[in-house]
Amino acid sequence: MQAIKYIEGVAAVIENNNIDTDQIIPAEHLKITNKNGLGEHLFSNWRYNPENQENKNFVLNKQETRNSKILIAGDNFGCGSSREHAPWALLDFGIQVIISSSIADIFRNNSIKNGLLPIVIDKSSHEFLLQQNAKIIVVNIEKQQIEVEGKTIDFELEPFVRYCFLNGMDQLDFILSQQNKITEYEQQQKRYA
Repeated sequence: MQAIKYIEGVAAVIENNNIDTDQIIPAEHLKITNKNGLGEHLFSNWRYNPENQENKNFVLNKQETRNSKILIAGDNFGCGSSREHAPWALLDFGIQVIISSSIADIFRNNSIKNGLLPIVIDKSSHEFLLQQNAKIIVVNIEKQQIEVEGKTIDFELEPFVRYCFLNGMDQLDFILSQQNKITEYEQQQKRYA
């Protein structure tokens, strides 16, 4: 993982509530065990028509939002199954941040472990952000703030999650960074055995 203090980019808005992991990455694409290339199948049932041509009306196919780094989604994003392919597909597509008024717990945990930042904000701020399609948004992880159109929105991150993103490490990297303390503890325990 790479250290991230802030992410600036164009926002894409999908207002739908209850977007589940099968909508994010349909089941027929789960045979892939490599993360690379999954972005091509992100929201494939919405992005492509039955003839496998791009749906020009879908937000991530539009010129102004095709390269979005920030996805603002309706309530209860990432519900459904626990497939880790969902955050993999979002990241491979280029999405680095998901913002919603609520994010399903398993999806949220899978996202954090893979370097996709899930942000939950209050309802009124969420309503405002749902109106910001194709606008430049800055997500400042250090300050825990979202900036758009002259407005600042505060959000909360668990201290450990914030630490990991700011220092470019996942949970395993953190454990490995504590190797000296772990070794010291194990040696102390041997003395008492």
